[in-house]
Amino acid sequence: MSARTRVVCLAGATGTGKTAAAIGLARAFGGEVINVDSRQVYQSLPVLTAQPNDGERAACPHHLYGDTPLDQPVAAGDFAVRARACAADIAGRGRLPLFVGGTGLYFRAILGGLAPIPPVPAEVRAAVAADWDRLGPAAMHARLAERDPDYAAKIAPADRQRVTRALEVEAATGRVFSDWHRQGDPAAPDYDVISLGLALPLEELAHRLARRIEAMAAGGAVEEVRAALDRYPPDVPGLSGIGGPELTAYLSGRCGLGQAKSAWLTNTRAYAKRQRTWFRKEPDIVWFGPGDEAGLLDLVGKRLEGGA
Repeated sequence: MSARTRVVCLAGATGTGKTAAAIGLARAFGGEVINVDSRQVYQSLPVLTAQPNDGERAACPHHLYGDTPLDQPVAAGDFAVRARACAADIAGRGRLPLFVGGTGLYFRAILGGLAPIPPVPAEVRAAVAADWDRLGPAAMHARLAERDPDYAAKIAPADRQRVTRALEVEAATGRVFSDWHRQGDPAAPDYDVISLGLALPLEELAHRLARRIEAMAAGGAVEEVRAALDRYPPDVPGLSGIGGPELTAYLSGRCGLGQAKSAWLTNTRAYAKRQRTWFRKEPDIVWFGPGDEAGLLDLVGKRLEGGA
């Protein structure tokens, strides 16, 4: 038997049904789910970030969901260390690690495609944060686009955490973020990876996302953001993901709830397109439509048995 740790990676854009598919795989093959979503790591926002609910978590073990305070930034490299340790523990117990999520950069870091980035000095981080506060998102994203156009094209201008992180790294190391992405991590585990993806036509996905946002807004997302704003300023990392700024604008009186939901949907659709573009460039992913559990189970079963 190969000494390499066998893992399943299940990727796809937001709203494509990864949670249900992951549970089906975990039940069939004795697996445990490891989060690979940069929003779902945060505490206090399970509805807003579409984290697995109590019933879904009861169906199989889930790891690295909702365990990070909202005011704590999460670097991809640091998260990869935690995710790899989690996978090692799962595999050591004779179970199958299932990496599941929609953050391509996290997948790349976990699988060794992102070199470890040295810590950024506090004074550099403070200087970049001050520039963001003084100049605003558009100017800071333009600065990033000038210095690192490849990475700037992958992130939204209003994504404070990612824009400032890239600028911090460039200022501290003299190398743009994209260079670190291309280098690779020599210390990465030698995984035997089964790469799966879920996708569907954009028009169908857009309808799904619209329904999901309505359900989130009615199901507690507004109250989650309100409670978070009682404890934290609106620009903390955990509130920077899509839905956070839009609901913050509503709760601060800058727009109505309908406008907030419309902006939330627009930004979510744009994000889903960026996710699709990222994952479509990954050559080893085998793609399935949502609900094709039989196809997923068949492929994984064959691969685990040593087949094609």
